Amino acid sequence: MKTLPLRLTPGQDLRAALAGVLAEQGAQAGFVLQGIGSLRGARLRLAGALEATDLQGDIEILTLAGSLSPDGPHLHMALADAAGRVLGGHVLAGCTIRTTAEILIALLPGHRFARAPDAESGFDELVVHSHDC
Repeated sequence: MKTLPLRLTPGQDLRAALAGVLAEQGAQAGFVLQGIGSLRGARLRLAGALEATDLQGDIEILTLAGSLSPDGPHLHMALADAAGRVLGGHVLAGCTIRTTAEILIALLPGHRFARAPDAESGFDELVVHSHDC
């Protein structure tokens, strides 16, 4: 495992920035171990929901975790608004960095992650391939 600390800057889209990390690093599998920071608006898909929930205003990232594959990231995040209310869910495009996002990524040499349709869940789910490097 190779760790990669990362800082995202104001105006970047959180999901889009993390989607590009594997290609930039020449890797095919990774995990976001943890992330903190702030957003100026967020889009989440809450548990069991089909539609996005849009959050406006200044928002703190309390925790961020997920997997990274060449097929795209699968990220979950817990957020707090200015009143301290906490909400969490699946990260969608539209989470814009306000001041910073400090993220620790683990790259996994010898593995390749993919996403494939899963008949039971109805979603594209993680498929892990191991190979010798």
